[in-house]
Amino acid sequence: MDLGVALPVHNAPLTSPHAIARIAQDAERLGYAAVWTYERILYALGDIPQPGGPPRPLPDAYATAYDPLETLAYVAARTTRIRLGTSVIDAPFHVPVVLARRFATLDQFSGGRVIAGLGQGWMAQEFRTANVPPKRRGAGFEEFIAAMRAAWGPDPVRFDGRFYHIPESKINPKPAQADGPPILIGCFAPAAIERAARIADGINPVAMSFEALESTVANFRSAAREAGRDPATLKVMVRVNSPISADARPEHSRGFLSGSPEQIAQDLANLRPLRIDHVFFATGYAATLDDEARLMERLQKAARA
Repeated sequence: MDLGVALPVHNAPLTSPHAIARIAQDAERLGYAAVWTYERILYALGDIPQPGGPPRPLPDAYATAYDPLETLAYVAARTTRIRLGTSVIDAPFHVPVVLARRFATLDQFSGGRVIAGLGQGWMAQEFRTANVPPKRRGAGFEEFIAAMRAAWGPDPVRFDGRFYHIPESKINPKPAQADGPPILIGCFAPAAIERAARIADGINPVAMSFEALESTVANFRSAAREAGRDPATLKVMVRVNSPISADARPEHSRGFLSGSPEQIAQDLANLRPLRIDHVFFATGYAATLDDEARLMERLQKAARA
């Protein structure tokens, strides 16, 4: 299991182009495997229905969210080895060929370092803004991924589906990675987990609790076997939304994979039986960039101890 960091692309205390580049460079220097961005196309006002609870205002962090692929292109120019992931881009708000070309361009510029994390979207206001019906989720999402992969494949490209069409064309650039960037699917619902097991290269769950993560991983691997796929070839790359804290938190109140680097390392050790490939953590909440770098270094040392 290796580690990554989610770049401070949102309205965190250290959000800025300089801070994003610095954290990416520190992550690479410290031996982290990947840095991650996400997509939010607007900050809807009022009480918004959200996963995991009743309608409420969106988190303040969403008030500013740098575009994920432009951010990763900026980071690619300032790093050499660390992988560049999206967790996630909401596929229905895009055109498959356009998004495929953007991922391919980033993959070429970065020397094949891209991980394409995709989701279906959940905010009604974003669907209205993108002029896409929410019913495009599910079957439409599967077709989107198929059309993207077609665009990454050999020319001439042609795709005829229910929702998306590509006339016979040459579509370039192709990705640097021979089979295209690995596609992860961010999901919660059982149907989405089953879909990821059938069509994706891996899954990108959010860590809510050990028990929930254990269930998600087991269901994902079971669904992969039922689909005739080898679960050992599919990645489990876990997102942790809680920032790392300098001081230990009381055990009775801290969340799973949260608290000090040393507490988080204990939780990571407990995950070993699940054979998870990668876990990445929120950054940008410390007082200074130097403080953030020290927390990242403490976590790597504690996790390797």
